[in-house]
Amino acid sequence: MRYRKILLIGVILLFGLACISFAEDYTLQDFLSKASPKTIELSKKEKTELLNQLDGVIKRAQGIRTQLIQAVQIGETDVRYQEGKFWMSKLEEDQGSIETGIQQIKSLREKPTRLVASVKLYKSLKDLSENFNAYNNLPSFSALVGDLAPEIELWADPVFYKLYLLPLVRSKDMEEKMPQREKKPASKEKKP
Repeated sequence: MRYRKILLIGVILLFGLACISFAEDYTLQDFLSKASPKTIELSKKEKTELLNQLDGVIKRAQGIRTQLIQAVQIGETDVRYQEGKFWMSKLEEDQGSIETGIQQIKSLREKPTRLVASVKLYKSLKDLSENFNAYNNLPSFSALVGDLAPEIELWADPVFYKLYLLPLVRSKDMEEKMPQREKKPASKEKKP
């Protein structure tokens, strides 16, 4: 009887571990592998997970932006007054990009085929990537920014552009071409 209980617990644990190991884990590496030169269409679940990952990246950028503002205002960084004003203006631009990104992600969650929302999200990711790479080049900011700058760039260009935006544009293009093919040219009648 005791061996049966141990065997039953072992089988349950084995199946539990098997379920955990087969669960799909969507990381940047997974999406990068899908963004290979081959054209691949993401499933609805993968698109949702991509938007969730982008939302997480934008929220991390928002947290780092707050830390950078505090570091400049408190004087923790070795930045002169004029440079501090310049970087503060860049950080304020980032706030607009972050808000736009969050709004567009919400919009795409409601209706994933919105082209304008996808383009705006892509632009906000590119702007964040550009500014965070600039922050990463400053020794006083690079400790706070860390690996987020290249990560945002990877999420924007190969992943979001190739796996979400480009297929969406192609599908919209196909939708526009379909009605044109269905129209039949009016036949011209010859008058005697």
